Amino acid sequence: MTIKCISPIDGSIYAERPILSRSEADAAVTRAKIAQRKWNMRPIEERIELVKAGVAAIGAMNEEIVPEIAWQMGRPIRYGGEFGGFNERASYMADIAIDALAPIEIENSNNFRRVIKRVPHGLVLVVAPWNYPFMTAINTVAPALIAGNAVMLKHASQTPLVGERLAKAFHSVGIPRDIFQNVFLDHDTTSALISDRAFDFINFTGSVSGGVAMEKAAAGTFTGIGLELGGKDPGYVMENANLDAAVETLIDGAMFNSGQCCCGIERIYVIESLFEDFIKKAVAVVNQYKLGNPLDPETTIGPMAHIRFANEVRAQTQEAIKDGAKAHIDPCLFPMDGGAYLMPQILTDVTHDMRIMREESFGPVVGIMSVKNDEEAIKLMNDSDFGLTASLWTDEINRAETIADRIDTGTAFMNRADYLDPALCWTGCKDTGRGGGLSMIGYHNLTRPKSYHLKKG
Repeated sequence: MTIKCISPIDGSIYAERPILSRSEADAAVTRAKIAQRKWNMRPIEERIELVKAGVAAIGAMNEEIVPEIAWQMGRPIRYGGEFGGFNERASYMADIAIDALAPIEIENSNNFRRVIKRVPHGLVLVVAPWNYPFMTAINTVAPALIAGNAVMLKHASQTPLVGERLAKAFHSVGIPRDIFQNVFLDHDTTSALISDRAFDFINFTGSVSGGVAMEKAAAGTFTGIGLELGGKDPGYVMENANLDAAVETLIDGAMFNSGQCCCGIERIYVIESLFEDFIKKAVAVVNQYKLGNPLDPETTIGPMAHIRFANEVRAQTQEAIKDGAKAHIDPCLFPMDGGAYLMPQILTDVTHDMRIMREESFGPVVGIMSVKNDEEAIKLMNDSDFGLTASLWTDEINRAETIADRIDTGTAFMNRADYLDPALCWTGCKDTGRGGGLSMIGYHNLTRPKSYHLKKG
């Protein structure tokens, strides 16, 4: 059996790879666990330098990587790939590693040494998504390796070359092949390995249904799982917001990468005094976009990663229009619309009875509603099964923080959106998942505390 990457550019098979049999997967797990004990004995400074060198090796490949990403998942080459964010996240985690993993010394007297150390879990399985295939993977891969774990990376079938690039880069600088393994596994084998306690920690980024499958497979094993699942992230524009900045940032947050962003903006609430101006400016922004082949430097919106994703967004949009929503973007401006190529759309006259305002769309469409005050906005922002980020627009920081305290979300932004700060914990609530990546907390989730109570003499 094989996994196939069907390119959204033209529907061709761009890459095909054989999957591991169960016996081959078991052998890979065994090699990783043996190698991990030696890896953990190496000084942390050495592990840090090796990971940083591997990151630099990815940077050296960027010219080849950018068109590969376009072919695999459709992002336009004009945006230059992901190395900026990839490097920022890995570098930050490398810089804080020694402090984040430092032992907590309670006592070192003539009678006792009492200390709490952070020790690696062992073998970490990273299941990474296709939408930001390098940045989402490195969030866990870099700190897991630095902390002394072995890592097996199972990348999305839409982006199979990403795991191969990471393996090539890390191995080229001296990270042992058994310590970082890129593997191609089907769902059944993955679930069986989890159920048989092959892994000591699992980090999964993907759909809610995928997260449910992970938890079911791990039931009764006590294996730790970090989950980042769906999102329906809101923006709220208050009467004292910088309107031009709010429009520019929120619409970009809704449309960039064809709307396929984990923390993309999927619904916007605007105070009624600014609503008409916000819509007018937002439509003007979207009307300037160019939908087309992502290999064309002029293209600003490429195809969605797969035709079935585009069809789901079409279905949500058409249902909303049928139920009374108003579409503001003229299809005549986007003649290439069709198949995986999906034109952007702005909808008003939407309600929370519509799927477009409740279910994850993960595409270039956004519903916008007028609100009377903060109370109404808070109620609507919290009326969701998801909780990843929320974007608040005002010139009053105390007001923003007060509202943020009342929103069920993992991250609250003020006057920005769709950004992952590696110094802050990347986390969510409700159906968005559990756990936390990056920051010092990311290291805590990739290790376990171990206490030493040593009596002298």
